[in-house]
Amino acid sequence: MARLFDLPDTAGLGRSTRFQPCSFQTVTGEDCGVAGLFAGIGGLEEGFHRAGFRTELLCEWWAPAQAVLRDRFPGTKIVGDIRDVRSIPKVNVLTAGFPCTDLSQAGRTRGISGDASGLVGEVFRLLQRHRISWVVLENVRNMLALDHGEAMRFLVAELERLGYQWAYRVVDSRFTGVPQRRQRVIMVASRVGDPREVLFADDAGERPESHYDPHVAGFYWTEGLRGLGWAPDAVPTLKGGSTIGIPSPPAVWNPAATRGRRLVVPNITEAEQMQGFDPQWTQASEEVSRSKGTRWKLVGNAVTVGVSEWLARRLCQPGAMNAGSRELQVGAPWPLAAWGAKSRRWSVDVSMWPEHSPYRHLRDLVDLDRAKPLSLRGAAGFHDRASRSNLRFVHGFLDDVADHIDQAAAA
Repeated sequence: MARLFDLPDTAGLGRSTRFQPCSFQTVTGEDCGVAGLFAGIGGLEEGFHRAGFRTELLCEWWAPAQAVLRDRFPGTKIVGDIRDVRSIPKVNVLTAGFPCTDLSQAGRTRGISGDASGLVGEVFRLLQRHRISWVVLENVRNMLALDHGEAMRFLVAELERLGYQWAYRVVDSRFTGVPQRRQRVIMVASRVGDPREVLFADDAGERPESHYDPHVAGFYWTEGLRGLGWAPDAVPTLKGGSTIGIPSPPAVWNPAATRGRRLVVPNITEAEQMQGFDPQWTQASEEVSRSKGTRWKLVGNAVTVGVSEWLARRLCQPGAMNAGSRELQVGAPWPLAAWGAKSRRWSVDVSMWPEHSPYRHLRDLVDLDRAKPLSLRGAAGFHDRASRSNLRFVHGFLDDVADHIDQAAAA
């Protein structure tokens, strides 16, 4: 049976604030259509597809990404520049992993008004023309803090102006079982249902440290001066760019390996799987770009498929909100999870771990025996930066970096 959702009396918004029945009782029929804006390689949409949804439209301007979408979503209409989109099909879900270029720490940090991230305004233009029931937005965690949370204030104001109740939660992709520590904001807004019953029905809590293999760790060799991205039994966030300006893989430290093989890099197929895609998901991009960095950029900019699949499943079967909340004061920092309506906001006490899917350990995904060793240039640059930094490193790590440089130089 469909349900009516009321904001609780504790919200102070009155019992007259009611929402229409949720359309997602099943994933069959005309109510399960999805339109994807800023689709990239389809991470959001692939997760919805695995949960039984049907993709009606994909909007993506970059030719290599379009080649992937044509290959992986055959028969789906694909359009280019979002600024040229005047209408979208009749769907119940609109997804938009809008550009993080101006919001991420690895990007330009110009904020929500930057040339790239500011394109999210086109989403609201389309929502004003099309009364879509559910909206899913995704972006980097850094937008909660950048410019004192200005990006979130803009998103919330626009959604409320259009009549949406909203909720968001920072999730760590490792909850889906992939060995990649990737923290992203997932925002859900609705005209017809209660997004709290989608985002806050599950909370497994963070996995204990004992769950991870302590003998292997991922890090970013492009860093080393102000950061490291260290991740035990996982790689740090796969990125479309880096502090040296190019998309590149992280490195893996395996101290049990023989000399010269203790620092290796995963290949692009392994990186695709770290994002939850099938192997060779982005191979079709080579039809239009032979650049070594293209596929890494595509994968680094994507949404982890398992995250969107969990979200889509919860859209089909909302659950009771399983967390406490408290009202946020005006000007308070944005927490890791919150919800709101009509200019009032509540923080929610949930972790970044909705579930604990079976975990694929890093050494089970990356073939450490055959992986390519980190280059001499990469290792030397990292060691130079690390030697000048005030960062703390695991015992023996920098010694292995120095030994790796010696081995590579002698080869």
